[in-house]
Amino acid sequence: MKKLSRIPAPALLVLAAALPVMSQTAETQGRQQSRSFTKTVTETVGARYLLFLPRGYAEAPERQWPLLVFLHGAGERGDDLEMVAKHGPPKLVKDQPDFPFILVSPQCPAGGRWSDAVVLGLIDEVMADQRVDPARVYLTGLSMGGYGTWSLGLTHPERFAAIAPICGGGDVVKILLADPEKVRALRTLPVRAFHGAKDPVVPPVESERMVDALKRFGARDVQLTVYPEAQHDAWTETYANPELYEWFLSHRRD
Repeated sequence: MKKLSRIPAPALLVLAAALPVMSQTAETQGRQQSRSFTKTVTETVGARYLLFLPRGYAEAPERQWPLLVFLHGAGERGDDLEMVAKHGPPKLVKDQPDFPFILVSPQCPAGGRWSDAVVLGLIDEVMADQRVDPARVYLTGLSMGGYGTWSLGLTHPERFAAIAPICGGGDVVKILLADPEKVRALRTLPVRAFHGAKDPVVPPVESERMVDALKRFGARDVQLTVYPEAQHDAWTETYANPELYEWFLSHRRD
């Protein structure tokens, strides 16, 4: 009888540990497997913002007010909050204390882009702290803020009574693949988009494709205004027009 060689104990342990791995590799190669992955991720986010309360707010403690959220462009990012009031409604209210909205104007950090989660979290906080009419929450923004308006408005249409993106664009896939539970809200979301015909920064086609996609989706109240001679600055004329704010206030999200 041939005598078997004696394998040292450490070598046996290595061999035993290697066998399952070798077996698993042989069994799984060449075919697709179903696996799952879970991980708990926690993140604290926030934003600095300008808050405007309309004249008469303190004197009418039972009254609820419409809320207008304004998203600035890329040039106003950073940590100088006064930059937020360079354009749009936060600039307007400096001379119009009777502006009939609670106005919230957050600032995006330097190098960042608008986050749906951050803006929505801010809206929730303001609605908890101030006397906001939940049926009259409106969203608008210019350039980078126009993109942010399209993104948040199309992802959470049920949260807004109307939106007005200016010289922005977005992802039409958010329309085509809308959450089935939000289809009705998306189709009934009033939208007024604005763009300059000669915009060299964001081509007008960016607004056109979003409006066209919404109309094909069945949206009932969507319009695009193109200023024939305007370049990227389509916001000055838009925000200076009282009809925009009258249009906002004519809509409720019930």
